[in-house]
Parts: sequence; structure tokens; C-alpha cells
Amino acid sequence: MSTHLPTAYEAEFAGKVALVTGGASGIGLALSRRLAASGAAVVVADHNEESARKAAAELEATGARAAAVALDVTDPASVEAGVRFVVDTFGGLHLAVNNAGIGGPSLPTGEYGIEDWNRVVATNLSGVFYSMRYELPAILAAGGGAVVNISSILGTNGFAGSPAYAAAKHGVVGLTKSAALEYAAQNVRINAVGPGFIDTPLLRDTDGPARDHLVSLHPAGRLGTSEEVAELTAFLLSDRASFIHGSYHLVDGGYSAS
Repeated sequence: MSTHLPTAYEAEFAGKVALVTGGASGIGLALSRRLAASGAAVVVADHNEESARKAAAELEATGARAAAVALDVTDPASVEAGVRFVVDTFGGLHLAVNNAGIGGPSLPTGEYGIEDWNRVVATNLSGVFYSMRYELPAILAAGGGAVVNISSILGTNGFAGSPAYAAAKHGVVGLTKSAALEYAAQNVRINAVGPGFIDTPLLRDTDGPARDHLVSLHPAGRLGTSEEVAELTAFLLSDRASFIHGSYHLVDGGYSAS
């Protein structure tokens, strides 16, 4: 699947190397495609190595430079090895999108399982920290670049039944802002994106009434697409966003405005 872009953006990331965690499916795959379409060499990192290899092969078939790496964002050693793979394969790292995440069960806080809490927070918050912990030194070594952390509308809103997810996504926003302050003067921009409910394969399996309810939460009258999230993310990674540091950008069809 190719991404059609205005001519001005076709080579926007030429000469840049990008890492996308959770890059083999859903929003992550759209992100990988979008960056590759603009000339970046893309490393698709995913806990599912087979899916990552399939996604990288798809990108290569379009003429892009791409590679795949198995990466578990809950394991610092795995993340460190993944970033090292990027640098060894393409000679550096300039752009990173920390997208890997999971949902978790829907339960009230007083009934939420401790193991479920730890698993969601480990992936959605600690995983972003581990990723930046190893990405940032590599980006600095390459002369600078940009990071986008994928948070959620629940990075600023609550949602009954999702205490771990909402807490972790709020944490991603705070982590993003803190890191942005630390690295702004070093030619590294760090921002966050907060998607609303996106029409991914996971939500396509949601039954009619539940899906209709989710749609009703968005004043735009529909769910978002992965490509819309990828477009905003690409902008934030690009030089067009050169004065944007430590910001949290919603792409939610008006969800947070209502």
C-alpha cells in the first residue's frame, strides 16, 4: 500500500532514519508507511517479529529503505538492543515515534487487577521512558532530530473502567513535556499526539451498539483513521514544526472539546 503525498512532502525525510515502535499494525503501520513515503529509512519495531518483517518488506517493495526488529518495550535491554540495531543498520537515528501500547481490561479502579495495572503501565508508560532513554542519546549523536510519543485523548481526559490506561497516557504527556524542556536547546524536539478512538482492526471487531456509542463521543460523527494520526505525527517530526516543543496535540474529531 503506497501513500500519495503532495510533491513537496515526498522527500521531506530524505536522509533521515526513523524508528517506529509498535510499527507493524494499526496506527504504527500507518506511521511507518507515512515516514517511508517521505523518504525516511524506517525501522519497524514490534513485539511480533513476523509482522514487523512483513511490514518492512511492504515498505521495501515501494522502493523505501526499511528493516524490522523484534522489540519488547517493557524490557530495557530489548529496547537498548533495538536502538543499537537501528544505528548499526542505517548509521544513525534522527526520528522516533513511540507508539507501542496496549488497552487492558475494563473494570472500576477498586476491582482492577494488580497484574493488569502493572502490565498496562509497563507497556504504555515505562515503555515510552525506556524507548526515549536509549533513543535520545542516539539522536543527539546524529546531530539532533525529533520524537513523537503517542498518548491518547485519555492523556487529558478520564474514562470510566480504564484507570491504568488513562493514568499511563497522562504520564506520557508529563514525560514528554519534561523531556522536551531538557533537550530543546540540543536540537531535539519532543512532542505528544493524543488520538481519539481510531478505526483500527481492533475496533472493527466491536459490536454494533458499542461501536455506535464510540462514534457518538466524537462530534465529527465518525471514528478517526490511522492515516490521520500519521499525518499529524509526520508534521510534528518535520522541520515544518521547528518551533513546537513539549506540546500535546489532539487528533480526536472534537472529542475533547465537548
